[in-house]
Amino acid sequence: MDYTENITGIKINVEAVDITIDDGVKDTIRKCITRLSRFHNRIEWADIYLEDKKAKSTQQKQVSIRLGIPGSDAFASEYGDNFHALLSSVEDKLQRQLEKR
Repeated sequence: MDYTENITGIKINVEAVDITIDDGVKDTIRKCITRLSRFHNRIEWADIYLEDKKAKSTQQKQVSIRLGIPGSDAFASEYGDNFHALLSSVEDKLQRQLEKR
């Protein structure tokens, strides 16, 4: 399930491989991007990739986020077993990258 939306002027593209995203995950994505926009006011877009790798490994889920900002993009990825926790972890990684700019 893929979808696109616009949050506070940031175009968000979500690609979910072989899964359906529930409203709770969508809400977590919105909150994550809103919080990240406080650390860099020129985020133009966010590409979010969610995948559930059933039976491929013990850490079955993957979340990756790439933020389009002037200069070089910010990117972070994480593997685990809970999309909400993974989004939080990736948000923390991106926040640290944005604070350095």
